[in-house]
Amino acid sequence: MNILLLGSGGREHALAWKLAQSAHLGKLHAAPGNPGIAEHARCHALDLSDHGAVVAFCHEHAIGLVVVGPEAPLVDGLADSLRAAAIRVFGPNQAAAQLEGSKGFTKDLCSRAGIPTAGYVRTSNQDDALAALAQFGLPVVIKADGLAAGKGVVIAQTAQDARDAIADMFAGGFGDAGAEVVIEEFMTGEEASFFALTDGATIVAFGSAQDHKRVGDGDTGPNTGGMGAYSPARVLTPALEREVMTRIIAPTVKAMADAGMAYSGVLFAGLMLTSEGPKLIEYNCRFGDPECQVLMLRLKSDLVDVLSAVADNRLGSIPHPDFSPEPALTVVLAATGYPASPVKGGMIADLASAETQGAKVFHAGTVRDDAGVLRASGGRVLNVCARGQTVRAARDSAYRAVDAIDFGQGFCRRDIGWREIAREDGE
Repeated sequence: MNILLLGSGGREHALAWKLAQSAHLGKLHAAPGNPGIAEHARCHALDLSDHGAVVAFCHEHAIGLVVVGPEAPLVDGLADSLRAAAIRVFGPNQAAAQLEGSKGFTKDLCSRAGIPTAGYVRTSNQDDALAALAQFGLPVVIKADGLAAGKGVVIAQTAQDARDAIADMFAGGFGDAGAEVVIEEFMTGEEASFFALTDGATIVAFGSAQDHKRVGDGDTGPNTGGMGAYSPARVLTPALEREVMTRIIAPTVKAMADAGMAYSGVLFAGLMLTSEGPKLIEYNCRFGDPECQVLMLRLKSDLVDVLSAVADNRLGSIPHPDFSPEPALTVVLAATGYPASPVKGGMIADLASAETQGAKVFHAGTVRDDAGVLRASGGRVLNVCARGQTVRAARDSAYRAVDAIDFGQGFCRRDIGWREIAREDGE
């Protein structure tokens, strides 16, 4: 089977690496891809917003399955265009992708379906938003309703911070994403990520992880797209996972189907483990980044088999996905200045040496210049991943590999996995 993988980040490199291991794979194509993905796939300069061009490419190259990596093409309705052209695709249609495309849509669905989540107010008017602040204590969470590359969330510690965040969003600080704003109560607890696959009827669990969103050690500094992750998130016990499936995931899938928006793909639930039980923070309609990298490192099942079953509405006919019990951990190497103003163009070398340390390096934001030199092209540049008998062992392997990489204009957090390592040490 020929497969087209859409995207250019670390998540897509991890998917390409795993897809390439399948016995069912014919040719793997990627658009636009990156230098790491190019080790497994033929990369193409394809405009993902041009649905006609993507459909024509699929017909020309006899593509049997399209795997959509990032969220923007899904929210833009690319999966609808592909299905209309009788092309199999892994990913939800535009209506279902509203679960990520609009935080207000998801909060309203939770309200209707009785899904546990934070109290909220949704508004498209700045004066109403400012007035609504009186309903919340401090800190308070201010969110841009639409897609904001993982950065449209402000945890306001003071009333003035909240007013400033609201003003910034309505002034276009997050582009069109801030045309509506969701104000939420601040939830206390530990965060975890839970993944489920569904074809709209059958639902199966697809692992857990914990991300590190703050840019600095000790969870300090601004939020980022993610500075590292590990899987599984053992704080999400089997009992809690069952509760999440019963009280959050299953009601969501049913509510979407009942509304005529059957969800097909991966459902990524960001959770807060509160004293009252797990509550939904938000949904993503694609694999997380960098969570996908650690999931792929642990996945033992054939990824083509799994994604095809979802695309064909036969998820219930295959064995549940099988994961290694060994934990996996990834460290993000980012460009100096990330997330505000990352410095691009920094030279990167010695990746092969890093992989001799028992690690796997996924490219997240890299390009090759005209001389073939690998350089940084984005904020998050590399994902340095490893598995081990314990999270500590995986972390140590990953950081040995980080230290073997020559990237003078890069930096990373040095404490990825600290929560789970403390639990392993009995602290």
